[in-house]
Amino acid sequence: MKRTATAVWSGGLKDGKGHISTQSGLLERAQYGFGTRFEDGPGTNPEELIAAAHAGCFSMALSAQLGNAGMTAQSIETKAAVTLEKVGDGFAVTAVHLDLLARITGADRTAFEEAAQRAKEGCPISKLLNAKITLESRLES
Repeated sequence: MKRTATAVWSGGLKDGKGHISTQSGLLERAQYGFGTRFEDGPGTNPEELIAAAHAGCFSMALSAQLGNAGMTAQSIETKAAVTLEKVGDGFAVTAVHLDLLARITGADRTAFEEAAQRAKEGCPISKLLNAKITLESRLES
């Protein structure tokens, strides 16, 4: 299975602009640039897209792990915060923090926490990232 996205950039780093499109068409010429990445300009940026991918991947992986443990969530809400820092002469994604709120009626807290850890370690986007990945989870029943 392969999924694709396309980025087109024109101009210099600070005065240039670009757009990103995805194979599915969900993103079609979504604007990005220096202002959207390092300031608060309108549009998206690579780190935001990584955060969305990681949150979605983790949530699906958790659903699978919960199913293996005999649980089904009424809802899984994951927020991923990607940290971009200056490292040496460039920048690097140095960490991702996952903030999870799951609603599972009658869940066993220990089994839930174990499933969440397995999902954090096993989701394909977690495996892709060479960054410290932390998880804070809350369970509501």
